[in-house]
Amino acid sequence: MTSDLTPASRQSPAASGVEAVAVLADEVRRRLYAFIRRAHRPVTREEAAGDAGISAKLAAFHLDKLVAAGLLTSRYESPGGIRRVGRKPKIYEPADTDIRITIPERRPDALAEILIEAVLDQQEGEDAQSAALRTARRRGEELGAATRASSRPGRLGPERSLTLSESVLEKHGFEPDRHAPTEVRLLNCPFHPLAARSPELVCGINHAFLGGFLTGLQAAGVAAVLAPHPGRCCVELRAPASGGSVPDPARGACAKEVCARPAADPDDA
Repeated sequence: MTSDLTPASRQSPAASGVEAVAVLADEVRRRLYAFIRRAHRPVTREEAAGDAGISAKLAAFHLDKLVAAGLLTSRYESPGGIRRVGRKPKIYEPADTDIRITIPERRPDALAEILIEAVLDQQEGEDAQSAALRTARRRGEELGAATRASSRPGRLGPERSLTLSESVLEKHGFEPDRHAPTEVRLLNCPFHPLAARSPELVCGINHAFLGGFLTGLQAAGVAAVLAPHPGRCCVELRAPASGGSVPDPARGACAKEVCARPAADPDDA
């Protein structure tokens, strides 16, 4: 999950996935890509062109589009390591990438990595759920600290904390909505429908992760609060209204009867 939860300038998995699928909408590119995946070895543009029944020049154009979309990698090398006189040909291989698109965005891999790490790092006398919550909070703290290190925001007051949190959580599929200057609702749960199957565990992990994120970010006067509501994430980020106090984060799991209801969003694409 480190790749998912590390701030970076690159696009979110959903955005890059959409671009990759758009590139594969072209029939010639789909055929070239399928041929190279089946080959299980580096392929030259001439070989790919021959299979697709097009010129090498046209094949090179489409292959480079696939490289730009992150679906293929390329380099100059003699196939099979055989040395030949002259310039080495350009060869292509499938990129080590996993393209997925879900609308709204889902991140079961992020949840799985938290659970795997919790199992591997479970401490003596600690039950599985406590290990998962501890791991989720630490992961959140790492993301918050990395965000702070990369953006260098200085001292963060409540409203600036929420603004910075919005930009980060948007990249991770939460669909933040600034309901008020001091409140951010998260309109999408990246862990749905798993949250509906086990709301006590999954919503607790989500709550711990977001609370840890605020801690790592050093977001003064902001809390992650369990506020289950049908059709959106069970956690909200809140700062006190003028003259108010910081809301206490809810303790325990979200209400099963609320979180277990199907979210009012489109089916996953």
